Amino acid sequence: MKRTKAVFSAALMTCVFAATVSCSSSDSSTADTKKFDKEKTEQLAAISEKSGLLGGELENKKIKWLCDWDINADPHADLALFQEVYGGEIEYIQCTYDERYEKLAQCISADEGIDFFYAGNRDSFPKCVSNELFSPYDEYIDLDSELWKDVRNANDMLEWNGNHYIAITQTKGDDVAMLYNRKTVAEAGLTDPAVLYKNGEWTWDACQDMLEKFVDTKNNKFGIDGWWFEFGFINTIGVPPVGYENGKLTNNISSPDMERVQNLIYDFYQKDYIAIGVGDYGWEAKPQYIGEGKLLFYPVGLYELYKSKDSWSKVYGEDVGFVPMPKDPKADAHYISTGIEAYAIVSGAHNPEGVAKFLDCKRFCIVNEEAKAIGESIFSDDYGWIAEMVEMREEMQRLSAENPVLDLSLGVSADCGTILDKSLRETARGVAWSETYDSVEPVVRGYIDDVNKELSK
Repeated sequence: MKRTKAVFSAALMTCVFAATVSCSSSDSSTADTKKFDKEKTEQLAAISEKSGLLGGELENKKIKWLCDWDINADPHADLALFQEVYGGEIEYIQCTYDERYEKLAQCISADEGIDFFYAGNRDSFPKCVSNELFSPYDEYIDLDSELWKDVRNANDMLEWNGNHYIAITQTKGDDVAMLYNRKTVAEAGLTDPAVLYKNGEWTWDACQDMLEKFVDTKNNKFGIDGWWFEFGFINTIGVPPVGYENGKLTNNISSPDMERVQNLIYDFYQKDYIAIGVGDYGWEAKPQYIGEGKLLFYPVGLYELYKSKDSWSKVYGEDVGFVPMPKDPKADAHYISTGIEAYAIVSGAHNPEGVAKFLDCKRFCIVNEEAKAIGESIFSDDYGWIAEMVEMREEMQRLSAENPVLDLSLGVSADCGTILDKSLRETARGVAWSETYDSVEPVVRGYIDDVNKELSK
């Protein structure tokens, strides 16, 4: 594959300076498709007033949001609070996912006044900062305030030349969960992983022991399925493939811990614990096998359960459970895949103050326990979760907040992200890590060295 300074190439900046197509107003909307419950909105406003954490007037009530999804589409407590406390509204400027950076550059060039942009996909840092597509938010958000202090560490992890550009409102522990069926586990005579987790015993070793006792491919008893488990396990070592320290990207695939987790995955393959590709299983994921009792584990994002109970129970069964990925027994903490909910103030924003107020509302709904309870009622009211599921999700949120693992592979370049995504899965397909490492490490090192040279200028 051709190696270029992809994220720092002239291509993106050409969009900024030579764009001839502006953001079309026909692609914008402020209409709400659903409203947040009126009674809950009034409760939120009363709670915020009592707390004193949200205050001040907002002269310009409208903020403009460029994204591939409409932030107004679903009722959320934070948006309701922004509307109720500040009279705020969000104008949605539509774009496609694949073209979002090109359109952002066009809008900046045309001075369309786009105010904020989603930065939680982990492909925007450092490229959008170095290309001056984002502005620092330090003037508008106080990371030492009561609202923000518990995410100060996560935000500092992406500090750039003394400034903050990626406003992380929360780390997310729901990127990858180990789904299973409690009835299947009980009938197999195994200990519920949730019990193992509660007792501090949910580790690689415990997971491997369960797989050894359950898997019998000749009798349709399979181990791990899906396309999420490789990176789910990789992130438990606490060392991302590409990190960011002291203003430099770091290449971590040479880490002994990376070799150790790759050997674990390779061992899973050798023992037929990985269902994909085994015998007649085929190469398509079969999440429904969890509900049918044929599959022990299905690691996937919890978005799979962010829907009505009628919907998720048809696939996973009413007795579905989930836990974090098992702890690396040699790690100093229980690390898991960490997502981020993050936003950026766009260069040339017309209303950065409005963005800051909206993000303050987001933070309030996270840090204030009363407001948080209102916002999270959706899990029991709309999704049909039992209390144990809500509590386990909260545990995963805690793990991600205490020890975030932020992989910036995609932030180096799309090519770097693609290469690592493919290469770090090869042991699950029967390719020894030593073989993969020798071929991919020099390429990844080259990408990172190129970016770091740009960062040092």
